[in-house]
Amino acid sequence: MSQALPLANPGHSQDLLQALIAYAQALPAVRTGVVHPCDAVSLEATLEAKALGLVTPVLIAPRARLEAVAAQHGLALDGVEIDDVPHSHAAAARGAELAAAGKVQALMKGSLHTDELMSAILPSSAGLRTKRRVSHCFLMQVPTYPRAFIITDAAINIAPDLLAKADIVQNAIDLAHVLGVTSPKVALLAAVETVSPNMPATLDAAVLCKMADRGQITGGLLDGPLAFDNAVSSEAAQIKGIRSEVAGAADILVAPDLESGNMLAKQLEYLGNAHSAGIVLGAKVPVVLTSRADPKPSRLASCAVAAILADHYRESPP
Repeated sequence: MSQALPLANPGHSQDLLQALIAYAQALPAVRTGVVHPCDAVSLEATLEAKALGLVTPVLIAPRARLEAVAAQHGLALDGVEIDDVPHSHAAAARGAELAAAGKVQALMKGSLHTDELMSAILPSSAGLRTKRRVSHCFLMQVPTYPRAFIITDAAINIAPDLLAKADIVQNAIDLAHVLGVTSPKVALLAAVETVSPNMPATLDAAVLCKMADRGQITGGLLDGPLAFDNAVSSEAAQIKGIRSEVAGAADILVAPDLESGNMLAKQLEYLGNAHSAGIVLGAKVPVVLTSRADPKPSRLASCAVAAILADHYRESPP
């Protein structure tokens, strides 16, 4: 493929969201179960992703309600497959069923709540689990940092323990590989850069680094604990006497818990002019979790990430 992988060439000359979309457009459109897209925002984004060649959508929703939304907002459903179900809970269950049966290669959240969709995906009985813990990655780009980067986990795991964090880190490394970063630098965030028995996040960070040394986490270069300033600023790291290949050059920022990761991602988006896309990994298919507040480019770029991952999973199933 002539198009470069979206993260293969870091720098501000390349817009992250456009790079993701351009790369995915050169791939086959991924058949995507769109779960309960019963509002204008999610339905319009789905149809635009279809028009761009990113997805071939299967709309899983009450047909009458879906058609009413489309009519109200002037959206055409001609030629779009609809799987008629009675309500959002049934839509989530049907989406998981289609994905487990291989009838769709990705899932996308519509206007239902995240926990409603994930509760249909996460049980072992759904047939979508892998050996890994499911986790979420935000791909971010800000004007003040010289590369696009990943923040994890800011949407799924509320208070992950050590083994969950190991899966969260490995999922993010694997995503970075698929997008073109051959050896991502992983910063394990905490409030301080020294190990303290009074701060569990620093202990987890130190153990995760040793797990990487022993081959229990592979494919990336880990360091931590690192405070946020040390992770993104080589000057801050130098002032504090930190000698690290990761400090100031992180490709992946691993938050100690969901609350800190979620706040970090949203602060960068709303106060730091960040562009972002998001994806869930660790299931047999990629899952797009969109928010009602997400701008359209972020929604489309998230669909692009799902298409890129689905294409990768054809050759290397998770």
